[in-house]
Amino acid sequence: MKNPLGAFTRFLAHITRNPLGMAGAVMTTIAAILFLTLFALEQVGFHGGPYLGILAFLIIPGIFLLGLFLIPAGLWRERARRRRAAALGAEAAEELPVWDLNRDRIRRNFLVFLTLTAANLVIVAVATYKGVETMDSTPFCGAACHSVMQPEYTTYLRSPHARVKCVECHIGPGANWFVKSKLSGSWQVVSVALNLYPRPIPVPVHDLRPARETCEQCHWPQKFVGDRFRVNTHFEEDEANTEVKTVLVVKVGGHQAGRSHGIHWHVDPDHTLRYRADEKRQTIYEVEMVVEGSVKRRWKGPAADRPEAAQVTEWRTMDCVDCHNRPTHIYRAPDQELDAALLDRRIDASLPYVRREGLKLLQGEYPSHESAREGIARSLSDFYRQSYPDVAATRAEAVSAAGRALGDIWCWNVFPSMNIEWGTYQNQIGHRDMSTEVGCFRCHDEEHKTADGGAISQDCTTCHSVLAEREKDPAVLKTLLD
Repeated sequence: MKNPLGAFTRFLAHITRNPLGMAGAVMTTIAAILFLTLFALEQVGFHGGPYLGILAFLIIPGIFLLGLFLIPAGLWRERARRRRAAALGAEAAEELPVWDLNRDRIRRNFLVFLTLTAANLVIVAVATYKGVETMDSTPFCGAACHSVMQPEYTTYLRSPHARVKCVECHIGPGANWFVKSKLSGSWQVVSVALNLYPRPIPVPVHDLRPARETCEQCHWPQKFVGDRFRVNTHFEEDEANTEVKTVLVVKVGGHQAGRSHGIHWHVDPDHTLRYRADEKRQTIYEVEMVVEGSVKRRWKGPAADRPEAAQVTEWRTMDCVDCHNRPTHIYRAPDQELDAALLDRRIDASLPYVRREGLKLLQGEYPSHESAREGIARSLSDFYRQSYPDVAATRAEAVSAAGRALGDIWCWNVFPSMNIEWGTYQNQIGHRDMSTEVGCFRCHDEEHKTADGGAISQDCTTCHSVLAEREKDPAVLKTLLD
């Protein structure tokens, strides 16, 4: 019996007679070795981050496939060369082999070809799976394009959805949106590579998949939730940083006994709410309620008669993200961040005036995260050294910890490289700061009216009841706790 290695050698010599085929064979072999090596390293626990994943499961497999394409291209060119030589009267080289499986040599070559093809298919299948897995991973989405995605990745890691993969919200189930997202992502790669992306990224994103196909895979807005008891803790700007509380009953509501109650009435399955708005969805021109396919009521706002309103013909169906517009990439206000840091003791509330001074420092302008951390820490230390020398001397570690926490807060919400400042991205859920946030009042302003004068209510008790507002020791909490 002849040596199978000889058949492989003859097969390899045949496909590398042409320089193009030679290049393909070399590329395929090297790419296969690199891919299998990196794949083996991953299986034993080595993870090199998103860039190594891109190299191992996207770039190297691409080179492997290119090499596979070049091998038959080289064979075709070699065959064409021989035919031209034969036409000119030159000695014709032997044509490509005839696969007569009755001959031992041809049968061995055919088995070698099948073996290599099977190995290639395994490599391509594994590479395809790992490539898709890499592109769907959170580090790929958040860390690969660091310059543009740093703000979104930072806020994502601090969000309630920090353990939910990006693709579960941005793509969702099914092949249709998977293909759409990859086509859209191709241009995003180009824009990042050529520095064509806007700063900051404009919102809202108009081509997001409807929330009913993503958010509602986990959340059920029709499910009856009822009322939620909520306590918000704040700190005053006095010397003692006095702790005060606001106590609310939030009427989340939901669907029960054939009808909806509370806030989730907006997504009642028995009707559909639609609206026309400006590009940023801040100015609502008209709102309408559709029941069984026909418009039951329509409210027009004061801006509906403006010339720009006439240009908007699209009616958007209201869903989760019209109120929960930042369920994951949450940028908080400086006073909100300060209250949270004081509440969980990242900043010591016993430091005099730390809330007032911290808010001043957070609202300062700094060219980078590094300068912000340095400047905030230095300025806070200077304040206590000048105004409270005893505190600066005896509680230096608490002052330093407060400076570090304030630096973290600034760097979690402000990104100079992307022109993101305090308030660039506002949250539409509620109206925490009525002076700067529109939120519910985009529609609930008493100015959106039907033809017969009926207005969308601005009554606060529609959505919540205030049991205590910024009180030091709310009586309602004492009653509940006693």
